[in-house]
Amino acid sequence: MPKISVEIPAELLADLDEHVGDDGKFVNRSDAVRASIRKNLDLLDEIDARHDRLDGDSASTAAGSAEETDE
Repeated sequence: MPKISVEIPAELLADLDEHVGDDGKFVNRSDAVRASIRKNLDLLDEIDARHDRLDGDSASTAAGSAEETDE
């Protein structure tokens, strides 16, 4: 898996760390960042689908995700 480096403000990192560890939702920061990226990309796909900006199967997949979220 490729590694990347990202600079973020200390306050944002502190907020992220509240969700990481034994009492958090994520095992480590990497898991938290990956989940956040996936969620953000899904939301962007849903927005693009609503505005007919996706092609082919991606549009139907994103539209299906939006419908599942609304239920």
